[in-house]
Amino acid sequence: QVQLVESGGGLVQPGGSLRLSCAASGSIFSINRMDWYRQAPGKQRELVADITSGASAHYADSVKDRFTISRDNAKNTVYLQMNSLKPEDTAVYYCRADLTHRSGGLQYQYWGQGTQVTVSS
Repeated sequence: QVQLVESGGGLVQPGGSLRLSCAASGSIFSINRMDWYRQAPGKQRELVADITSGASAHYADSVKDRFTISRDNAKNTVYLQMNSLKPEDTAVYYCRADLTHRSGGLQYQYWGQGTQVTVSS
């Protein structure tokens, strides 16, 4: 079994910063791509940022130059540094990982339970 556990969410004022973490644990051989998604009330879940095992990162236009995704492969952890936060960044943030359980094994997708980020004065 594999668990992805997010942390770091909370309430922050506009213009503030938060750092989200997502730690994967369990039966893991390798983790390939890791992503952060978010879902605001009444809206579809959207991809915020993704990062490959080689640390190549991509961002949604709405967060480019404000958010930074990074990962620590030794800790099986992905981070999302969020700066200059806006009220429209308010959402539940989820991490997702593509990983294998053994060498040469199939790749499986896992999701975390989500962490709430609220940007409000």
